[in-house]
Order: sequence, then C-alpha cells, then structure tokens
Amino acid sequence: MHQEIPAGQLLLDGDKIILKKDINIGMATALPSGNLIVPVIRNADTLNLVGLTKQVNSLANAARQNKLKPEHTQDGTFTITNVGTFGSLTGTPIINQPQVAILAVGAIKKRPVVVETEMGDSIAIRHMMYLSLSYDHRIVDGSLGSTFLSAVATELENFDPSRGF
Repeated sequence: MHQEIPAGQLLLDGDKIILKKDINIGMATALPSGNLIVPVIRNADTLNLVGLTKQVNSLANAARQNKLKPEHTQDGTFTITNVGTFGSLTGTPIINQPQVAILAVGAIKKRPVVVETEMGDSIAIRHMMYLSLSYDHRIVDGSLGSTFLSAVATELENFDPSRGF
C-alpha cells in the first residue's frame, strides 16, 4: 500500500530526498527594516493552539528585537508566510530551500459568496481568505499539493475554537 508522506517532513539535498521525523514550521516574520526572517517552531505538530501561539509570539518578538540565535532559523521542514499582513489578498511564495513547500495566507476580507441552503442559493457576505501553496514538483506532484491545500482549507473552514486547547 502506498503511503503519502507529508511535504512538511521532506527536504531536498542535491539529488537526495530526506525524510525528517520532526515537523518544524518556519514562519516568515517581517522585521522593522522591511526584510524578512524565518524563525522555526520546532515540533509544531506536538503543540496545541495555545502552545503554537506562544511560540509564534516569542519568536516574532525575538526576531523584531534582533535577539534570534542561529539555531532559531535552522532545520525548518515547511514554511508559512502571511502576505495578508501587508494587505495582499494572495501571493506566490518562494520555497525556502532545502524545504519542498511553502504556504502563503492572504488578508481576510469580507466578500459576497453564494451560500447553498435547503431553501436554495443566496448571496451572503462572508470573511474569505485565499491560500496559495508553492511546492517543488520534483518531490510533490500536483495531485498531492492540491489535496494538501484542500485539506488545509477544510480544516480552517471547520475550525472550532471551543475544541480542546
């Protein structure tokens, strides 16, 4: 049986594919100078929402105060960037090598959308956000990349803030 390996655990080293045990998420962080740096949340898959929030805030503050150490920016396995911070609806993120994928999230804006109900379709105003995923086609094919992006969208659309923290 073929097992899908998450792109967030794959790295490319020359012509070798490296499978990492840990999921270490890089988070693109804007600096006061206008430049970006990518500190890494280690073992992100083991943290709950509160733990992730604490790590994001701690690393972003350290980055903006020029207090990151080299190890804070190493060993990422997947990166997330928020182009919405700058008001952009969407962006085309560049892969942070040797990682094989990066996810960009756009600004959350109110948009008219078609809502399907038992009584028929209607137009409603909803908060919408665009996602874009760049991935290395030598490692991740279009089907896997699209499936992953759809799964992320589904999780965000069905997010329940009351589930266990």
